[in-house]
Amino acid sequence: MYRASVAQTEQPTMLAKAWPLYALHDPHPQARVCQQCEVRRTALFGVLDAASLDRIHAHIDAPQLAADQPVYRRGESAAAVYTVRSGIVRFERVTEGGVRRIVRLAGQGELIGQEALLNRPYADEAVACTPVQLCRIPRTLVDELGQAESGLLRELMSRWQQALERAEAWVADLATGAARRRMLKLIEQLCRYPDAAGLIWLPRREEMGAMLDITVETGSRIVSQLRRDGVLELLPPRQARVDPVRLAEALRAQESA
Repeated sequence: MYRASVAQTEQPTMLAKAWPLYALHDPHPQARVCQQCEVRRTALFGVLDAASLDRIHAHIDAPQLAADQPVYRRGESAAAVYTVRSGIVRFERVTEGGVRRIVRLAGQGELIGQEALLNRPYADEAVACTPVQLCRIPRTLVDELGQAESGLLRELMSRWQQALERAEAWVADLATGAARRRMLKLIEQLCRYPDAAGLIWLPRREEMGAMLDITVETGSRIVSQLRRDGVLELLPPRQARVDPVRLAEALRAQESA
């Protein structure tokens, strides 16, 4: 009986000495992820000082997805924004006629899911094109930090503008004009997201069709032509090496045609 009563009286004292995860001397696991992140300086929270970063680690997740796994679904309640740490994400929607369209891509360092900041559902389905590493940032955390950090609000506006400009460029370059020009513009866009070896991710032919509004047969024919012209070197499983000089020459020839 005596031992039991001691245990009961000591337990509240032990609980009272508990510390938040992010305040422990041993770094929180997410803090180590953030410290080692290649895009930390260019990501959304790159504008925050060390003290602000220390306060948020326990609230951020770092999901990893395989190719073709969804990040979020169209119409889903938007509870978080995401920074792409590595890999490529595509954004899909289905037209009223039931046609699947890929409306843009996002890669390393880019912010996605901004609809959450307006408390709106996600407008498109976001899907991993390649293995993807993300930082999932709750909307409530961004709201709280935004009230105290004016630099964060400016960074959010800048990233929103960048996303808008890229969406407009996608429509202008990839949805109109000759099919060969659209393919060359797509390859130019994919060159923005090379892997460590300098290779690009190459979409499947049906994905090219959904991006460029062309048939699978047309996409296959143009890719074969570009391979023969030395613009592309196809590599397994779904990669390619691009000759930037020949790509630029092919674009100039197409623009002057």
